[in-house]
Amino acid sequence: MTLIKSISGIRGTIGGKPFENLTPVDTVIYISAFAGWLKSNIDSIQPKVVVGRDARISGPMIQSLVNQTLVGCGIEVIDLDLSTTPTVEISVIELKAQAGIMISASHNPKDWNALKFFDGNGEILGAKSGGEILKIAEDRDFNYSSVDNLGKVICLDGMIERHVAKILELSLVNVNAIREKGYKVVVDAVNSTGGIAVPMLLDSLGVEVVKLYCEPTGLFPHNPEPLKEHLSVLSQQVVKEKADFGIVVDPDVDRLAFVDETGEMFGEEYTLVSCADFVLTHTPGSTVSNLSSTRALADVTRSKGGQYFASAVGELNVVEKMKTENAVIGGEGNGGIIYPELHYGRDALVGIALFLSLLTEKEIKVSNLKASYPEYTMSKAKVVLSPDVDVDRLLQLMEDKYKDKNPITIDGIKIEFESAWVHLRKSNTEPIIRVYAEACNEEAAKSLTNKFIKEIKGFY
Repeated sequence: MTLIKSISGIRGTIGGKPFENLTPVDTVIYISAFAGWLKSNIDSIQPKVVVGRDARISGPMIQSLVNQTLVGCGIEVIDLDLSTTPTVEISVIELKAQAGIMISASHNPKDWNALKFFDGNGEILGAKSGGEILKIAEDRDFNYSSVDNLGKVICLDGMIERHVAKILELSLVNVNAIREKGYKVVVDAVNSTGGIAVPMLLDSLGVEVVKLYCEPTGLFPHNPEPLKEHLSVLSQQVVKEKADFGIVVDPDVDRLAFVDETGEMFGEEYTLVSCADFVLTHTPGSTVSNLSSTRALADVTRSKGGQYFASAVGELNVVEKMKTENAVIGGEGNGGIIYPELHYGRDALVGIALFLSLLTEKEIKVSNLKASYPEYTMSKAKVVLSPDVDVDRLLQLMEDKYKDKNPITIDGIKIEFESAWVHLRKSNTEPIIRVYAEACNEEAAKSLTNKFIKEIKGFY
């Protein structure tokens, strides 16, 4: 059982003992801390907070605790109920709220849930704010409102519809051209809120939708992380239905992956590559992804005359770098698309619209589109260390060994080779070094991963 506390929110397993899991007690403590932080940092007498949840089984319980704790803290709650993470982010902006909370453990299994915190811009909290909340929770330094100053809950429908409408209004989304194509798409929404949002978007674009696991029951039919090994049924269904492609999203709809018309994975790393290809064609500029994302994005960006920039891993870091470099699109290799024209947050729905616009403009099959991009394969592994090992020292030794390669050290160590790279990162919660490698084929990537694992182990 697990409870993970970070600057961007709280994630844990449901059940068990308080302070070791995401129990009702822990939920109340961290929401109280969030409320205390919010009230101390804004001028509003009664702040307004948008709250949404994915379809996880524990969602209604956590939602009730969140809502009523905020009420007890004198905060007005705008309750979206079943929603998506990007919808909550957009709603904060649209409703002029002071903050937002999404109840979702993203791609984690059903026994997990989480509290994701957003500021008044609908963006993940920064390190300073997140740290303050954790300190307030640790010190139990919060107060509740008197009976005359309690907050209230306002239930609001229609924000997913508003989210979809804003996507259709984007200048790069050619709604009429997409409708004329008459695409057929299979959608795997892992029985969460993507089953509401994705078909709604596709229907608006005139796409025939074959629904697969689109009932928002929270009963995930497979591991909800959108990886190849979890998507055999989707691949089979795309071929059976003679669909143009397949779509899979994670439970809170901020990650996106595609399956081509032959049932083969397009690759979640290439979700951002393809969307960037389209955006850069019409709005030249720079792009951003994290250090562990495919080199293909840099290649495509440079081929369009733009500049590519890498950030530390994590949506917060990507967004900060995008703002610094005024990037036209960015995201992460896990299928996260951040399109500032809409908002600064990972959004599978806008990714789908941009991808359809690209296919329509190029008049190309998904398999042929993938073949047009630089070919890279990624390998991911980890080195599990004993608790007494000095992980920082190991990383320093690796940095020293490859100092002639001028390693990038903004987030662990990234070593660039002519046609490959390796990224070494330590875990913040376990004695682990994660090893990411990318090369031109699977064999080369795995070989590079194994080489660095052997070298790390050679130092202890």
